[in-house]
Amino acid sequence: MILSDVKIRDEMRRGNIVVRPFRRDCLGTNSYDVHLGPYLAVYSSGALDARIPNPVHEFRIPKEGFVLVPGQLYLGVTEEYTETHGFVPFLEGKSSVGRLGIDIHSTAGKGDEGFCNYWTLEMSVKLPVRIYPGMPVGQLIYFEISGRIERSYSAKSSAKYRKVSRHPTPSRMHLNFPAKRAARRH
Repeated sequence: MILSDVKIRDEMRRGNIVVRPFRRDCLGTNSYDVHLGPYLAVYSSGALDARIPNPVHEFRIPKEGFVLVPGQLYLGVTEEYTETHGFVPFLEGKSSVGRLGIDIHSTAGKGDEGFCNYWTLEMSVKLPVRIYPGMPVGQLIYFEISGRIERSYSAKSSAKYRKVSRHPTPSRMHLNFPAKRAARRH
């Protein structure tokens, strides 16, 4: 079941859901609107390799905006820091953003119970479009969990995205490969 606005506020008072900064007017009927943070990153090399860390070039989005172009993957970040305990957060794009041809995530729309961080956005566009820091970009929806949780995401040593950062976090897929195999390639 999806949490309503009243239930989201109740869980925020209990500390099970944290959104900073919190803006009352961003709380919808059953979601919370999040905004684009000030940073974007693009991968620096042409071909990406899943077995190694891929370098990125990060920059601040100018006040006058920045034009995203098709064929380029941009890593963005939410302005909001969030924590979710006892629920599963889903990040979906706002319909107004989708109607501009902007996708805010490729595959990573579901967070884990215990996720405590800013959300990295995997952004792409269908047409060139100018974006701005602070613009509404997505909405968080919270789902109830059925059953007991053995280990929260924040407690898993294998969790690759636990380090809190206000900056876009590139893929850490390379951590899924044994070090010897990855090292042999180079």
